[in-house]
Amino acid sequence: MSFTSLRTFHAVAEHRGFTSAAKALGIGQPTVTTQIKEFEAAYGVELFERSGRRVELTDAGAALFAITRRLMSLREEADELLGAHGSLHTGHLRLAAVGPFHATEILAAFKREYPSISVSVLLGNSERTLRHLLDLEADVAILAHAVEDARMHTARYREHRVVAFVNRQHPWFRRKSVTLAGLASQPLVLREQGSTTRRAQPVFEIGSREGVWKAVEQGLGVSVVADFEFVAHPNLRTLEISDAEIRTEYRIVCLRERVASPKIAAFMKVAETLRQPYQGSYARLSEQAVVSQRPRSARKKPPSSRA
Repeated sequence: MSFTSLRTFHAVAEHRGFTSAAKALGIGQPTVTTQIKEFEAAYGVELFERSGRRVELTDAGAALFAITRRLMSLREEADELLGAHGSLHTGHLRLAAVGPFHATEILAAFKREYPSISVSVLLGNSERTLRHLLDLEADVAILAHAVEDARMHTARYREHRVVAFVNRQHPWFRRKSVTLAGLASQPLVLREQGSTTRRAQPVFEIGSREGVWKAVEQGLGVSVVADFEFVAHPNLRTLEISDAEIRTEYRIVCLRERVASPKIAAFMKVAETLRQPYQGSYARLSEQAVVSQRPRSARKKPPSSRA
């Protein structure tokens, strides 16, 4: 089995087409077709199902693709290691994250330290983010929970409280806190299965943070969020959960076998420098948003300086 055959197979599987694979490899499409036919003939196995221009992996092809993803990833790491000679000058870091807040914070610091490294980000819930790591679609991830998996290496990043939030028309809008029993009595709008903040049976299940926030604004229910993620909005207000300390812990995660990768180690080091407790101002900002929307007559006036 030659590495050329594996590389060509991987390109076709990754790009789901012979023409796209040829373009990515910088060779002619007939050459790709010939190499795949010879590869299949050598082992007496069909790797692709062809239907016109569509190319789908067979069961054998899918199993082989899982291996070549790992192989190509390790080849890339070896190339980066040898090419950098102890320092990172080139390469591509793929980050998967459950949300943009911590991701952008760490990436900004990472790019200041390693400006020549290109970066791409995949956003999704916790379940999909972990799957991106296992499928080698991401090098490192930011998750909002502990990972009980021997294949994973994790490092704590930050911990945040979970708070509820409601819209302006909700009876709780002027309140500062709510109990768990109170939350249980309300229709909840939460993210889909696999999201860390999904703690109860919702009346609405929405696949994105943005969708959840819009649903709450439109009066479809109450929701919860990590405190640092709440952005001041004139029609939304956060409430503390008064009788429970619910926290979500953010962690930096990678495959244990890849922890020595130069770019992953560099990302972990940058994240470590940012680990100081996050001093969020969501409560202050939320209160400012409420006050700014009150009628002038309802706002407190400063005492008169006249005698």
